[in-house]
Amino acid sequence: MKEKLDGQTPTSRGRAQDRARVAGGQDHEVKYEATKEGVSKDAVKKAVKSAGNSREKVEAVIGRR
Repeated sequence: MKEKLDGQTPTSRGRAQDRARVAGGQDHEVKYEATKEGVSKDAVKKAVKSAGNSREKVEAVIGRR
């Protein structure tokens, strides 16, 4: 059973939104995306900087390289 926090019912909505983003400042997220896409961490950071933090957009930029 999920525990209520501050009178709110927890949902999975936050997780889905979080997974749709790449936090360029979080080393573990950058490393995960780099390994997944087969590119360097630097390439992922550059993609986040140019395309924003949307995982879909970052993957599209990386795919063009």
